[in-house]
Amino acid sequence: MTDAFALLSEPRRPWVDADALKSRFLPLSAEVHPDRVHSASEAEKAAANTRYAELNAAYNTLREPRDRLLHLLELEAGGKPKDVQRIPPGTMDLFVEVGQDCRAADEFLQRKAGAESPMLKLRLMQEGLDWLDRLQGLQGRVNAKRDEFITELQQLNVVWEAAPAIGAPARPAALPLERLEQIYRAMSYVARWTEQVRERIVQLAM
Repeated sequence: MTDAFALLSEPRRPWVDADALKSRFLPLSAEVHPDRVHSASEAEKAAANTRYAELNAAYNTLREPRDRLLHLLELEAGGKPKDVQRIPPGTMDLFVEVGQDCRAADEFLQRKAGAESPMLKLRLMQEGLDWLDRLQGLQGRVNAKRDEFITELQQLNVVWEAAPAIGAPARPAALPLERLEQIYRAMSYVARWTEQVRERIVQLAM
């Protein structure tokens, strides 16, 4: 497996500063950009294109928190996490709230679409504004949960920096891989909830 962290000379850790990562990526990718090697031999062009594609793939993996955590888990644990469909600890209340509010918002949108009476449309317009406020508040709570996980990932960097060297037998036991997997799953749910709530907000605003 290609180590995206090593490819971009980025220390292997859960949290990566986006601006610092971009600063590492740009000069590396510029060296092998297709425009820089247009007069090279076919073999050199092919090698440069491969390197350019690898750098871009590594950059895209590390800049997205969920992709980065999955990649880190694969590197440290030697394989992908099991596909366990359980709600991560600390997210059950939001899981229930998002599900209930999205279903109720969908029911409202159906009623709104079928309304023909001007009086009913006027009443539904106010109800739609109430729903918009409610879902925006829900999105704020989802964002706050995401920020909690980001803060924890930043704190976990210290653990990775203090761990035995990559490849050392004692390294896996020194890393909180189970917690990292929980955060990975939780952030996957948070991203899904963000998309679901945003979709309803857009429909309500139309």
